[in-house]
Amino acid sequence: MTAGCTLEAEGLKKTYPGCSEPALDQCSLTVQEEELFGLLGPNGAGKTTVISLLSTLLEPDSGRVSICGIDAGIRPDKVRNIIGLVPQDIALYANLTARENLHYFGRIYGLKRRELKRRVEECLAWVGLEERADQRVVTYSGGMKRRINLAIGLLHNPKFLLLDEPTVGIDAQSRNLILERLASLPQKGTTILYTTHYMEEAEKLCTRVAIIDRGHIVAQGIPRELMSQSGVFSLGELFLHMTGKHLRD
Repeated sequence: MTAGCTLEAEGLKKTYPGCSEPALDQCSLTVQEEELFGLLGPNGAGKTTVISLLSTLLEPDSGRVSICGIDAGIRPDKVRNIIGLVPQDIALYANLTARENLHYFGRIYGLKRRELKRRVEECLAWVGLEERADQRVVTYSGGMKRRINLAIGLLHNPKFLLLDEPTVGIDAQSRNLILERLASLPQKGTTILYTTHYMEEAEKLCTRVAIIDRGHIVAQGIPRELMSQSGVFSLGELFLHMTGKHLRD
């Protein structure tokens, strides 16, 4: 793995066409080198918008993003070369096999023949799918699709990995494998920002977290320190304390 890097996002604002209120308003985040950072929030809080801005899929109305010292607004192409993105929606070709999907995306990343073959085999083994690699993805379970989705995001050894709810809706075994694999990445030089609705997951894995609500960062820091400051005993309690208990459909 390559060395990790930091992320700095300052004053991000984004309003979608036709909306009167911004999806993000003066959102600022700092993710340290080789950190596993959790971005937590209710439905519609702005998590996926943050991921889209950090990955250069969207441009902010105002504010700036810097990853590994590269200004994403000035050099989005350089940022895309050093990040991996695992979207919430499964981004696979269902009628191709897992191996074919990895080869396809690896060529998009610019991996050459020998390196591509090596990385495909490494990533298949890493997510426990080497024995099912030549099955079409359409035959995969939800957990298997999530695992190959993750493998694609890691194929080119990104310095910074962006994950949007990588364990949503999957079986316990696949979720456990994904969490174990994610926990090992910072030790190998990869910096991670990921969103999740599973508070126990974030409390166990994350060195720091930010809670976002209605486009604003309402808390940011080390989980145990944030819990102590608010007088609560779990990250789930802190989350409800900061965002309220009313439903977000």
